[in-house]
Amino acid sequence: MAASAHHPPLAAPQPPMGLRERKKLKTRQAIRRATYRLIAEQGYDATTIDQIAAAAEVSPSTVFRYFPTKEDIVLTDEYDPVMAQVLRARPADEPPLESLRIILTGAVAEILRTEPQEMYQRTKLMAEVPALRARMAETMAETSQLLARPIADRAGRDPDDLEVRVFTASVMGALREAMLYWAERDQKDDLVALVNRTLDTLKGGLTF
Repeated sequence: MAASAHHPPLAAPQPPMGLRERKKLKTRQAIRRATYRLIAEQGYDATTIDQIAAAAEVSPSTVFRYFPTKEDIVLTDEYDPVMAQVLRARPADEPPLESLRIILTGAVAEILRTEPQEMYQRTKLMAEVPALRARMAETMAETSQLLARPIADRAGRDPDDLEVRVFTASVMGALREAMLYWAERDQKDDLVALVNRTLDTLKGGLTF
C-alpha cells in the first residue's frame, strides 16, 4: 500500500550510516529474511536458530547477538527509533493522539509498501503462535516506553508519569489489537484504516 496524503510515509532526517552500521543493518535483514523463508517452508516451531544461521550465512552466536530470542527475529524491525524521532519533530501544539496517529499509520503504510510479505507473515504468526503473541506484548511495552519520553517532554511531565504511561500503553495496545484483528480475518481489510478506526475508538470511547 503506497502512502498517501492521509498516510504519509514514516521519514525523518537520518545521519549517513557508516560502514559498520550498514553491515549491521544488512546482517539483521539477512537474518530476518532467512527466518521468514524457513518458517514459510517448514513452520515456526520446526525452525531452529542453527537453521536460521546457516541460511543467513552467519554463526548462531551472531544471530543471538542481534536477536536475543527467535521471537525477536520475527517481531523486531527498524522503525521504533525513527518513530520516536518523528514524534519529537511533530508540532508542539498538536494533540498527542493525533501525532501518534500520523506516525503509526505512516509506519504501517510504509511497511506494507516496502515489506508487504514480511508484514503479512509476521501478523499471521502473531495471531497463531502463543510464544509470539506473548513476546509481542513485551515488545509493545518497550515501544511504549520509547514513545513516552517525547510525549512527556512535550507535556512537561516525567516519562514515568502515570498518565503518560497509561496513554502510550493504550495507544500501543490499540495498535496490537488492530494488527491481530487484521490477521485473524485473513488480512482482507485495509490495515491503515483499521488503525485509524482503533485510534478513533480511543479518542471517542465506545458508543452504542
